[in-house]
Amino acid sequence: MSYGSSASERDRLVGIYVARILKGEKTTELPVIQASKFELVINQQTTRLLGIVVPPTLLALADEVLE
Repeated sequence: MSYGSSASERDRLVGIYVARILKGEKTTELPVIQASKFELVINQQTTRLLGIVVPPTLLALADEVLE
């Protein structure tokens, strides 16, 4: 199970930073951006192997469930 910033959002922000650096902006002048989108990912295969029962309500709330 993982709860953290969205990978696609993080990649998009990295692209923006890289573009600004390549355009000549100094890295010390770039703002720090905090994540605003988070996602919950549950790997059901691993939970089964570990003998962990994930409640159906938690599975329903997950952004992504890996089989």
